[in-house]
Amino acid sequence: MFWSISVIAVFLCSVFCAGILIPQILLIAFRKSLFDMPDERKIHHSAVPRLGGMAFAPVVLFSASLLLGVTLAMGDMAYLNQLLLQIKPVAFLICAVIMLYVVGLADDLVGVKYRAKFVVQILCAIMFIASGTYVCDFSGVMFCGELYSWFGILFTMLLVVFVINAINLIDGVDGLASGLSGVALLFYGTMFYMMGEYVYAVIAFATLGAVVQFFYYNVFGKAEKQQKIFMGDTGALTIGILLCFLAIKLSQHNLEETHGVNPLVMAFAPLIIPCFDVIRVFMGRIRRNKNPFLPDKSHIHHKLIAVGMSTRLTMITIIVCSIIFTALNILLSPYMNVNVLLLLDVLVWVLFNVWLTRRIKNRSN
Repeated sequence: MFWSISVIAVFLCSVFCAGILIPQILLIAFRKSLFDMPDERKIHHSAVPRLGGMAFAPVVLFSASLLLGVTLAMGDMAYLNQLLLQIKPVAFLICAVIMLYVVGLADDLVGVKYRAKFVVQILCAIMFIASGTYVCDFSGVMFCGELYSWFGILFTMLLVVFVINAINLIDGVDGLASGLSGVALLFYGTMFYMMGEYVYAVIAFATLGAVVQFFYYNVFGKAEKQQKIFMGDTGALTIGILLCFLAIKLSQHNLEETHGVNPLVMAFAPLIIPCFDVIRVFMGRIRRNKNPFLPDKSHIHHKLIAVGMSTRLTMITIIVCSIIFTALNILLSPYMNVNVLLLLDVLVWVLFNVWLTRRIKNRSN
């Protein structure tokens, strides 16, 4: 009962605090003219503040810390005892979040080269590894089991950079990055709660509260009323590192703890769409002899808009597809070889993109 009340309380506290902070960020952005200006690559047509992500890290840290303080003031040591068991990974996570938060803020305000961001992301991955948070078992994926430590470390470094940028690059339509992240956070929070790892459940639900409040302003806020805001790199990098941490932590469980569901499938199923999209986009840019790190309009949301969908319907469609992908992967995992399941995921994704490409060509003819 204590933990049920705790996760609900931290979620509501985060929603409330973000609801106070985001309007203040909007006020500062309009007073200082800190806007994301429209151009030929972007979908929006008016100047919109892009500092919504400024609220994420402070709100999450405040809500989780307030819960700890309140429980201690009431004489309950349960939260503190759980936190002490996980203090090393949580401490390194906080350091990583602060680093990326600062880099993201600098990028939103004055711009930061992508090479510098990669360096910081690699440093964050090293912090994860130092805390023992790294992929140590492929759980049958690519017919591999337990990994050599050096390979698990290198793979984790690549994975952290990949996932962070996948979340950043999918942020191209109102509510898309926050919607996909919200679904993933709800899933991770629920899984950790069911497994009794309540500290990680608190982190997930605290982050979810901030994301839910941001989603409201991002999707339903009116630019003409100065209520609309984007998360910017500050938000995308912060959410990306938190999702990556939670996913890797979940992947470190065994089959008994995940009730027969492949741990790697459970950990990364909610991130399939942004990760698959980045791979497809990067491969396409390389095939066209373009820099894979320079932006264009080849992401999945651009394709759906090109076939005639509205931005709102595009966002809903991708989020629903993510939920379906996640549910089917988890439901089928106990009964199907993980490599066959992965192959089916790739096949469905490829066929869907081929269909979209043909629809776009037909519309242009």
